[in-house]
Amino acid sequence: MKLKELMGSICYQRIQGNIEVDISHLSYNSKHIQPGTLFFCIKGFQTDGHQYAIDAVQKGAIALIVEDSISNIPEDITVLQVDNTRKVMSLISTNFYNHPASKMNIIGVTGTNGKTTITFLIDAIIKEAGRKTGVIGTIHNKIGDKVVPSERTTPESIDLQKLFAQMESEKVDDIIMEVSSHSLALDRVAGCHFKVGVFTNLTLDHLDFHKTMDQYKAAKAKLFQHSEYAVINADDSVAEYIIKSSNGKVLTYGIDKDADLIAYDLQITADGVSFNIDIDNEKRNFYLNIPGKFSVYNGLAAIGTCLCLGIPPSIIQEGLKKVNNVPGRFQTISSPVGYRIIVDYAHAPDGLENILKTVQEFKTGRIITVFGCGGNRDKSKRPIMGKIAGTYSDFCVLTSDNPRSEEPLQILDEIEVGIQKTDCPYTKIVDRKKGIIFALEEARAEDIVIIAGKGHEKYQIFDQGQKIHFDDVEIVEEYIQEESM
Repeated sequence: MKLKELMGSICYQRIQGNIEVDISHLSYNSKHIQPGTLFFCIKGFQTDGHQYAIDAVQKGAIALIVEDSISNIPEDITVLQVDNTRKVMSLISTNFYNHPASKMNIIGVTGTNGKTTITFLIDAIIKEAGRKTGVIGTIHNKIGDKVVPSERTTPESIDLQKLFAQMESEKVDDIIMEVSSHSLALDRVAGCHFKVGVFTNLTLDHLDFHKTMDQYKAAKAKLFQHSEYAVINADDSVAEYIIKSSNGKVLTYGIDKDADLIAYDLQITADGVSFNIDIDNEKRNFYLNIPGKFSVYNGLAAIGTCLCLGIPPSIIQEGLKKVNNVPGRFQTISSPVGYRIIVDYAHAPDGLENILKTVQEFKTGRIITVFGCGGNRDKSKRPIMGKIAGTYSDFCVLTSDNPRSEEPLQILDEIEVGIQKTDCPYTKIVDRKKGIIFALEEARAEDIVIIAGKGHEKYQIFDQGQKIHFDDVEIVEEYIQEESM
């Protein structure tokens, strides 16, 4: 496709070269260049793509999209300057792949907590309705039942549009995707029109990136400016702000406040949740195999979404029942000795508190909590999470999450400030595997060991980006296997 066609109505300044040049490939990574490539010079957090422009040209790039002035580019290379390279990359990618998502329904789920579980619930319901789904999210991407590797919650725009094109070619009807605040702030989904946008909640997280809660809130709200339907948690403190930001039809859900869908007669057990909703003046009962009040909210979000898609309540009821677990989301493992382990991705204060409060409702023994906080991420939440863990646990093991370039023990010291405000006994063990095993060795019959923070992740990140294989579930299962011998 010619560069001029790809640019369409996008504003740009031609610095040099021919805009009629034929483009056969798009890339924002100079390592992935082939002849005929249009290279986007993206300002990243670690490096600036403008520094790799000449390298990209030497490898075969024939045109560049830049934000800053750039020099020493051969005269036969086309250079177009724009105000926002990331946004333009998203719009060009959409044009390059011929707007693949416009042929499918896109459901976007955003919020601090619950995104992954809600996508799993919606996926199960839509499949129950006999439609083919695509899923894009933290754990994996899927086309039908085929798993496609996932590197980030919401892919970069080029990768996202390529994935949409794959889904279109494989006759997907509905795409359910997690839309992170980073992806909204960085315009990865610019140019996408969502059939349904879902808002779960907004709590303290990602302030290392957004700097303030107002910026975090504004990023989340961008999704609803491009959604035909907005399904919004009325119980959340920023619900009114999200509603006012929405350009589509709004459907609210909740438990405590007035909403279009209100859950009542909640029954929460160690095995799951049951609740009623009035739909078209008829009482309907719904059941999920995932415990906790937060599961009621997740269920409500999925139900509201599928009602917007025109799926009958009876199909929704059956679809919800078929979700038994979500990897790393309240994932329960039983020990032959009689205690239970719950592995969960809870890595922010609200998520950790939700898990611990849920377990408090059905515990018969002690709660032993193993957790840490990620390095090079929002430091303000560390003492808060320490206090939460200490408040709702009988014993805590403070251990490493993904330390990245920070000193692991320093992170634990900052968590310790919060836990010291409680009466909870604790220990600090930097090595996460040793920390998990210590907790399992401490556990007795009836106890519940919560291992929080990493959930489905199968790696641990250290200084200079060193990544090693690490799987909380794997460590637990190996220990239990030895325990049962």
